[in-house]
Amino acid sequence: MKKVLVLEDESSIRSFIVINLRRAGYEVIEAETGEEALEKLQQHTDVRVALLDIMLPGIDGFEVCRRIRATNTKIGIIMLTARSQEMDKVTGLMTGADDYVTKPFSPAELTARVDALMRRSGGAAEEAAEELRQDPFLLNTRNRTLEKNGQRIKLTQMEYSIMRMFMENPGKALSREEILDLVWGRDYFGELKIVDVNIRRLRLKIEDNPTNPTYITTVWGYGYKWGF
Repeated sequence: MKKVLVLEDESSIRSFIVINLRRAGYEVIEAETGEEALEKLQQHTDVRVALLDIMLPGIDGFEVCRRIRATNTKIGIIMLTARSQEMDKVTGLMTGADDYVTKPFSPAELTARVDALMRRSGGAAEEAAEELRQDPFLLNTRNRTLEKNGQRIKLTQMEYSIMRMFMENPGKALSREEILDLVWGRDYFGELKIVDVNIRRLRLKIEDNPTNPTYITTVWGYGYKWGF
């Protein structure tokens, strides 16, 4: 059974999410507080996607996201944000979330976002052991790992997918729309901004100088290019 954690302190919203995810075939673990969510994740180590509300009593959704990412790069994380909280969307992504859903959202939108992350976090078997090497980087597609100059770089599943896409298309300018389709899937409902923020986060991990990137370069008004 595909397992999802839902952290939401408002019971009516949580019930709405839980009912729709169960209808979509997911097993749902519920939590009202950040502390409870972290405990539940320790108990249910097979949770593959977590939905985290931001505004919570006690520790907030950002801190929960940080603590999850400190020990787990595999799980998919979606932040639940209010329509007016534009900075919260960016902050959530920069603390390690893969996506965000803006309240109010439709059941179809929610399940599509969870489905997309579930595919990424499933660790589907690769067709063969393969390495993509473009010095100083080595990407192992069997283990889904990245090394730079022999040193392992911890990537989330989404960051790994972006990195693989770039290394499979060296020197090719990719539009934001293409990146969204290739990484998140054609049925994804989200905004192009999610591409920019995830690439900003990836640059912090792989670039020698993230403010002057040399590996992932910006093609102004279009998208990005793997700079080899």
